[in-house]
Amino acid sequence: MSTATDYCDVCGTALAGDRAAVTVVAATAVAPEPARCPSCEAPISGRFCEECGHDSALPAPPQPVGDTMVMAVPDWTGENPVTAAPETVACPEPVAEPEAPATQQVWIATVSADQDFYQRMLTRKGPDAERVEFPGYYPERRIALYGNDFLIGKHSVSQGLLPEIDLGIAPVDIGVSRTHARLHVDETGLTITDLGSTNGTSLNGSDDLIPARIPIPLQPGDRIHVGGWTTITIGLVES
Repeated sequence: MSTATDYCDVCGTALAGDRAAVTVVAATAVAPEPARCPSCEAPISGRFCEECGHDSALPAPPQPVGDTMVMAVPDWTGENPVTAAPETVACPEPVAEPEAPATQQVWIATVSADQDFYQRMLTRKGPDAERVEFPGYYPERRIALYGNDFLIGKHSVSQGLLPEIDLGIAPVDIGVSRTHARLHVDETGLTITDLGSTNGTSLNGSDDLIPARIPIPLQPGDRIHVGGWTTITIGLVES
């Protein structure tokens, strides 16, 4: 027990009786610095900031550096957070538009009933002239020539004939042979070959028949006459 009246001679504490000493001790004590919000730096006394509402238990929000937003990466070792370098995002390369496919030219065969050809056949008294009748109605047919060889004729199930240009569809031109002629397409153009038909093949309003089994070159606009009244007009179009 201390025998002193001002300070304890054991621990050095000012005794209650010495009010001046107590006042000096209280005045010289340093108040602790208040905690600050990691988001807005405002003083906080609890978990949530009264200024911005930030939860101090969460990592610090991203801080802008110039024009780049930098995220604060928490260090789970207990040390200060480390600022991550801004991520660089590469701009996507422009995608080239696909080139338009090149246009392709396609031969077209238009089949029609030709009154002028029919009258010429009657005048020269061609084969089967007395039996051939001009049709009252015959709509034009357009046939695209995709490929190389196209038979002109009439279909026959028994003979296994399926011509690409089938003139056996009603009304039928009886002057057309089953295997009458053939069109052929290659890199040089289009040709017509008579296959030894009964009534022959002529071109462009002529009464002269083309020789059998010899390819004859054709041009766009040429007209092929077969049978008693059938004309096939050749054309070339862009596909």
